[in-house]
Order: sequence, then structure tokens, then C-alpha cells
Amino acid sequence: MAASVQPACLDLHFSGKHPPLPKHYAISVRCVSSPNVIPEADSITGPPDIIDTSRDQRKVVRLAWEKLVRWSRSWRAKAKTDVLERTRKVVVLGGGSFGTAMAAHVARRKEGLEVNMLVRDSFICQSINENHHNCKYFPEHKLPENVIATTDAKAALLDADYCLHAVPVQFSSSYLEGISDYVDPGLPIISLSKGLELNTLRMMSQIIPTALKNPRQPFVALSGPSFALELMNNLPTAMVVASKDKKLANAVQQLLASSYLRINTSSDVTGVEIAGALKNVLAIAAGIVDGMNLGNNSMAALVSQGCSEIRWLATKMGAKPTTITGLSGTGDIMLTCFVNLSRNRTVGVRLGSGETLDDILSSMSQVAEGVATAGAVIALAQKYNVKLPVLTAVAKIIDNELTPTKAVLELMNLPQIEEV
Repeated sequence: MAASVQPACLDLHFSGKHPPLPKHYAISVRCVSSPNVIPEADSITGPPDIIDTSRDQRKVVRLAWEKLVRWSRSWRAKAKTDVLERTRKVVVLGGGSFGTAMAAHVARRKEGLEVNMLVRDSFICQSINENHHNCKYFPEHKLPENVIATTDAKAALLDADYCLHAVPVQFSSSYLEGISDYVDPGLPIISLSKGLELNTLRMMSQIIPTALKNPRQPFVALSGPSFALELMNNLPTAMVVASKDKKLANAVQQLLASSYLRINTSSDVTGVEIAGALKNVLAIAAGIVDGMNLGNNSMAALVSQGCSEIRWLATKMGAKPTTITGLSGTGDIMLTCFVNLSRNRTVGVRLGSGETLDDILSSMSQVAEGVATAGAVIALAQKYNVKLPVLTAVAKIIDNELTPTKAVLELMNLPQIEEV
């Protein structure tokens, strides 16, 4: 015979360090007949004015949310789709992880859209065309069938409507010079590359028109917190497209935005590009802190200082402060500094653990742009007369002129400052 179940009641009381409820509150709790069911409150009673205030607050929140949803639906209903409808072909320069992820994303935007990937490695080219996989970077992710790879620049660029540039910054100039004869003067170039050219201190908005010998080449910078793997897995992501041509920025927004990729627009090309370059150097610093096991306090102090240094230099270069605190600034910094998928952070972790830079780089299959960018950042700081203690320390560690331990000691002994 089954044992009878006695009703379970919850006795609410406060003692010790828990403050008592105000006397005018009374909480009645319903008894339940199963010990596996958590008792729940039937009602909260109290003075009418408090009850009414609580109800009013809930109503305000509900109405605000409903208003937001109506606005969003109205905006989506009016959103233009003509750019995507007109687009027949998109070319992606480079077969790395982010170029592959963006090629797959664009290909999913419209059935029948031709997406050509211009790659150097014939083995990767064959893998994409025959097996629909990038065997080197995404061997377990199937690419859409409308993604086609080629090693022929002329064929890839012929009749392209948009071009996504995903070649590392340090190789971009020579790469683009080699294919410049096949690039239409009116072809919009969307740069996915983040960094500064080491010897010239140029950003991609300066490298591309020079290499293509066309100062009027349409240019857009795409940046923001985005790991290639998460894009491939269709996880919610938000990025920024920046161009001095507002119409072009809006067109690229329309081309790329989807249910899982939000695209904001900006006219601050300098801010978006410089933030995307400098955050890679700061990520190395964050990795060093982690590799040395210096704790969370140190990490928070270092990253906040690094954010200030990025803002100081960027605004001296003409960037808007709001760009540095937005997606392409703070958003990208948070992702790159705190998440293990970051290549630059990984370099820092290994440096902080005692490995040499040569050993680290020789074991990596992808480029960590922050390593090359660090030296360029210091040259920029000197040019604009800005002091960047954290970013300078990273450059000296990379040049093997300073150990991580010594760098921490020197940074902690800098003069105390007043925040303004």
C-alpha cells in the first residue's frame, strides 16, 4: 500500500542577517499535496497605493515593449530589398576563416546568388568545389552550393557586384596590386581586414585605393564583435559598416543584414578602422594577464586603461568618441579580450605563460594581426603625441625588449592620475 502524502506548507520567516519584511506586507502561500512541487505565492497583499504602483509599473513595461515591437515590425515592413534582388554575384578575396564565414553568410541570403571565393591554395579550392567544405578552416561545416572557389582572379572578379576583402592587412597591398587589372573601378570593396600596415601606418581605407591605383574606388569597412565560427553557426551577431558614402553603407547593410546578423551603419571610417586595429593589441595584453594568472582585478584595470588609450589615439586621429564606445570599439574589445577563440588573446596567454613569440607564431595556422600592428600603433602614438602605456608595453614585449613580469611592475608604478 502506497504511503500517503502529507500536504507540504512553506513557513516564510526571516532571521539572522536577512531583514524582516515590512509589517504591512502579508504573503499567503498555497499548500500543495506533493513534496516534489515547489509552493508558490497566491497573492501579495498590502496597502492599496503600493499594489497600484506595482501594477502601474508592470503596465508601463508591457506598453513600452509592445510599442518597441510595433515599431520594429513597421520598420521591417518598409525595409527595402532592392539591393539584394539586383545583386547577382559577390566575390570574396581570401579563403581564411572569416572570409569563408562571410561567403557562406552572403550565399544564404539569396538562392541563386553566385558567391566566388578567390583563394591561393588549390587544395582548398578543390575541397570547396567538390565537397562544399573548407578543409583547412571549417572541415565540419558544409558550405552552400552557390559558394564557388577559384584561383583565377579574372574569372572571380568578372561582373561582380560587390567584393569582400578578407586578406590579412600586411599582405593586402601586394595582393591587390597583383589583381588590380581585373578590378572594376566602380566595384565596391568591403574590407573585413583589421590592422595597420607596419611600415606605412596605413589603414585599409588607404591601402585599397592606392594598391588599385584608383582614389575613387568605393570603400566600406565592416567591423564589430564577430567570431567566424559563430557566424558559421548562425548565432546572433551585430556588426557595423562604415563608409563616407551613406548610400553605399545603406546598400551594404541591406546586402548583409539577416535574421541573425544585425548591421549598423556609420560614416566614421577612421573610428571603425582604428578601433578594429588597436583592439587586437589590447587583446594580447589581456591574454598576458591571463597567462600570468594575475586575476580578475588586474584584467579589469588593464582593459579599462587600454580602452582609454584607444580612445585617446582614435580621437586625435579624427574618430568620434561614440564610435569607440560602440560595437566596433567597446563591443569588439570585449569579445577579443575576454574570449578564448581570439587569436590575439591566445598569443598573449602563451606569452604570459613563458613561451617565446617565435614558437607561438610558428605553431599558428592563422594570422594574429595584433603582433604586427603593435609596432605601428607606437609609431602612430608618437606621430599624434599620445601616451599609450599598455599598448607600448605590448609592443616592447613582442620586440623582446621587455618581459611580461617587468612590464607589469613598470605599469603599476606609473604616476597616479586623476580621472577626468
